[in-house]
Amino acid sequence: MEVLLLGIYAFFVWLVFIKFKWLPWNITSQVIVITLPIVGLTILILCLNIIAPPSHDIRVINYVVSVNPPVRGLVTEVPVEPNRPVKKGDVLFKVDPAPYEIAVKNAEAQISQLKVQLITAQASSRNLEQQLKGATGQKEALQPKLRLAQLRMQQFKELADSGAGNKFDSEQAQSDVQNLEGQLASVVASEAQAREKLGAKTPEGEQDEVANVKAQILRAEAQLADAKWELSQTTYYAPANGRVVALTLRPGAMATPMPMAPAMNFVEDEQWIIAIYEQNEVRKVKDGQEAGCDWKCRARKAWGIFLMVAVQ
Repeated sequence: MEVLLLGIYAFFVWLVFIKFKWLPWNITSQVIVITLPIVGLTILILCLNIIAPPSHDIRVINYVVSVNPPVRGLVTEVPVEPNRPVKKGDVLFKVDPAPYEIAVKNAEAQISQLKVQLITAQASSRNLEQQLKGATGQKEALQPKLRLAQLRMQQFKELADSGAGNKFDSEQAQSDVQNLEGQLASVVASEAQAREKLGAKTPEGEQDEVANVKAQILRAEAQLADAKWELSQTTYYAPANGRVVALTLRPGAMATPMPMAPAMNFVEDEQWIIAIYEQNEVRKVKDGQEAGCDWKCRARKAWGIFLMVAVQ
């Protein structure tokens, strides 16, 4: 651009001073003619370094993704070839899914079994409520019978002591009292046991047994979700358009999730342009400003003293 401006300036100088001789070509005019472009170009270059700074260090890069198998297993298929174009979503490799399918089935069976246990625990909770009601009713029915039997026992004892009654009747009444006392004690114990079990509740108001089974179901569902995720990872897809390089995976090999030893490297087709500038050249550049390049670019500040220009 500077050479073009100098050429245009020289052309007009030639027209004014040489061709048409509108002004005299003397020492004064020569100094002015030489000084003007020097000062003008200096001011222009200084302004452009702030308003539109150029860069002589521009690099075009591609992202390289190290592909590591998310799960461990025997490789059954590698349909890609090195340095061949691959589209996003294409299968890069497959791992034997049989162990993970078994894990999913085991988790599903465990959840089904726990759901049966939950139904049983809920039924047991309802039975406890019925047992409590029955024990309370029996206690209320036995208490008046016991009081009546104790009264009769006292009466028969007084008659037997005075000789007006039969001693056998007194002993029979005493036996009835003991029998009723035993029944009442058993009913009271059953009632206390039912109350204790019903009283053992979580802060949410559920029985401990029911809450325990529900917690086991939640853990089993989490295990099932993890098993399904691992099963879904037995097929690895291309993350973007690109190509595979450094392919070391082959069918029959054991894939292991080791970051230090990737199975292959994936080079994305999307390219990035990085232009490096001095710090004083980018102080007026803002994020998102258009950059002058042949692609659709945007400016992005990074690293403090550099300017990254990224291809979209």
